[in-house]
Amino acid sequence: MSPWQLTPEGNAIVWCGCPAPPICPPSGPASVHSLVLLRIERSAAQSLRTVLNSKPAAMGVDLYYMDLSAPCRSVMLLAKAIGLELNLKVTNIMTGETRTPEFIKMNPQHCLPTMDDDGFKLWESRAILSYLASKYGPAHLYPSDPKERAVVDQRLYFDMGTLYERFGKCVYPLMFGDGKIADNALDNLKEALGWLEGFFGDNQFVAGPKQTVADFAIASTVATIEACELVDLAAYPKLSAWLAACKTDMPGYAELNGQGATAFGGFYKAKLNA
Repeated sequence: MSPWQLTPEGNAIVWCGCPAPPICPPSGPASVHSLVLLRIERSAAQSLRTVLNSKPAAMGVDLYYMDLSAPCRSVMLLAKAIGLELNLKVTNIMTGETRTPEFIKMNPQHCLPTMDDDGFKLWESRAILSYLASKYGPAHLYPSDPKERAVVDQRLYFDMGTLYERFGKCVYPLMFGDGKIADNALDNLKEALGWLEGFFGDNQFVAGPKQTVADFAIASTVATIEACELVDLAAYPKLSAWLAACKTDMPGYAELNGQGATAFGGFYKAKLNA
């Protein structure tokens, strides 16, 4: 239990300076407590709430990754948000570093990201997000309520099977293939973005009123789409407002997601203009 607590309004921190805050009574004579009240911004409150509610972390989780990879970046964003230490291991998939005997023994699909949590090895970024949130994060990131979790899962599957898949068909043939992009690829991506716009409704986050692992997954995807300049995201005002909030509210966003997305966009545009 932390001596730091957020007020119910979420706009201030109360710090209890008692010698043993975990046993400090919730109410009592003023002489029992030494309290400090600090006003903070909403975005800082969100970040602090996530960290305060996080479960004790391991000594570090190994993550094999590349900055260019949006799925890798989503895991790093989540880990930062929940205060989980990652032992980052840069792995260049394009030079064959995922096809060594050692890597294939760990992950026979030789894909990134790949995680090793004290001998428990897992790949597929969205599975990693759910696992890390369940083991180390606060409950709201991957809720236990069946209906709430089903919505989060739907957003994760949408990201993997529709949004990111359609984005890939717009860029990967040019970046890594024969350069032939289907005539309807961009229209299909815009359709997926329209669906995502509709998912928000009146909610602040992609899967409801609270931040979940789906926000981290989709933030990395949409940031990469934005960096490639394939689509004007202003056509999707709720999505644009959410992405702007991610950039300011997610801890370490610029370093952990923004830079990699920009690098991916630069790679794509260099191929486009070659």
